[in-house]
Amino acid sequence: MNQLQNQKSLFGPAAFYREVLAVAVPVMLQQLIQSLVSLVDNFMVAGLGDAKMASVNVANQVNFVYFVLMFTLSGAGGIYMSQYRGAGDKDGMQQAFRFKAIMTLGLSALYFSICQMMPDRLIAVMTMGNAAQSEIIAHGAGYLRMVSWLFIPMGLSQAIGSAFREIGRPTVPLVISVVATLVNTFLNWILIYGNLGAPRLEIMGAAMATNIARGVELVAFLVYVHWTKPPFYVPLLRIFKARWPLFREILGKSGLMVMSEATWVVSETIMTALYNGRGGAEVVAGMAAGWAVANVFFLVFSGIHVSTGVVVGGMLGADRLDEARVKARWIMSGAVVAGAVVAIVQAASILLVPVVFMNLSHEAMEVTRGLLIVISAYLPLWSLLNSQFAVSRAGGDMMMGVVVDVGVTVVLFIPGAFALALLTPMGPVLMFAIVKTTDFAKWYIAWLWLKKERWVHNLAKPVPVAD
Repeated sequence: MNQLQNQKSLFGPAAFYREVLAVAVPVMLQQLIQSLVSLVDNFMVAGLGDAKMASVNVANQVNFVYFVLMFTLSGAGGIYMSQYRGAGDKDGMQQAFRFKAIMTLGLSALYFSICQMMPDRLIAVMTMGNAAQSEIIAHGAGYLRMVSWLFIPMGLSQAIGSAFREIGRPTVPLVISVVATLVNTFLNWILIYGNLGAPRLEIMGAAMATNIARGVELVAFLVYVHWTKPPFYVPLLRIFKARWPLFREILGKSGLMVMSEATWVVSETIMTALYNGRGGAEVVAGMAAGWAVANVFFLVFSGIHVSTGVVVGGMLGADRLDEARVKARWIMSGAVVAGAVVAIVQAASILLVPVVFMNLSHEAMEVTRGLLIVISAYLPLWSLLNSQFAVSRAGGDMMMGVVVDVGVTVVLFIPGAFALALLTPMGPVLMFAIVKTTDFAKWYIAWLWLKKERWVHNLAKPVPVAD
């Protein structure tokens, strides 16, 4: 095969990266659109002042735990979806979709119930020690209760949209996402500030706009899959007719993924709660604004994950293991370059902070600038880490995530974060910069683990049954 002539080369030929980008670019465009809309949301809410912006973003910090777990469960089914697609197994793809739908809907229903019953307690946990805690809880709890209505439709949309990406059709969720985000932005403009004769609802208007947009997104997905009937298509009334032994197999692997991602997201949430306590509303608003900008550039991560699953997972499912090894190496090398390029652009975006967040206080904008500088420095490393995890999971090796995330987080990250918070007076940006040096340990452990090639595995290949 011409593409594999130099199998020991660090980087692949241009043709290979064109193949990867054909999958990654629509995914990254979707992420870019969603992140830009989130940035516009932050811009609109920032006009209401530091405290109200802080309230919305603390609620979203709580939701971040749910989002990560939902994406993880969906991703566990996606590993099988990509491999069954490589094997040309339509029934296998339908079973993988059933897993994705059942798990995301179940998690969404559970989290919706929690947000309806005790939103104030969730906000309080994230703002311990903050000088403006009572004001943030007053605004944030109502917002969280209102926005939680989107979770169940979002769960099913995630299952459908990610399935399209995993079978190599990322343009479908891209187009539907564009429509939904345009609806969200337009309704934000109307409902937050009371334009076109609508009532001025401020942060509750932002929640209502998001709920309506997610409803539009789900309807669009349901109509499209019923009309086109993609290979994974299953009528909703038959969603629970799963092949339960396979369901349990995927659930077993997803359990390790959930353990890994839950450890990571809990550690990030702890870190967020710690730096939220390093001042007042200006700290929460400033860090939130920084992450809103950074999320625009984190599109590289979603592109890496999806393209790795499609390209490497497809090769493994087709039993082309040597080709999967080579392409995995090329993807990891390319990820570092992509991360460096994105980091340079993000660093330049600091110049736009006073324009985008003109209504924030000077102190909050200083926090935003500092955070963006730190994140830019880490982007190449984080891109490499994401590619390492994506390669491991493409072959169903979930244990690497447990070893890397749980091990480093428990031994280094969490103790380091508490030590800096309790023993030093340093600000949130410096705390974040120092504690994130533990990610170098994650990269090294992942590098050693991948050399064992436990990920080189065809999940779609039937297991021989003994006589």
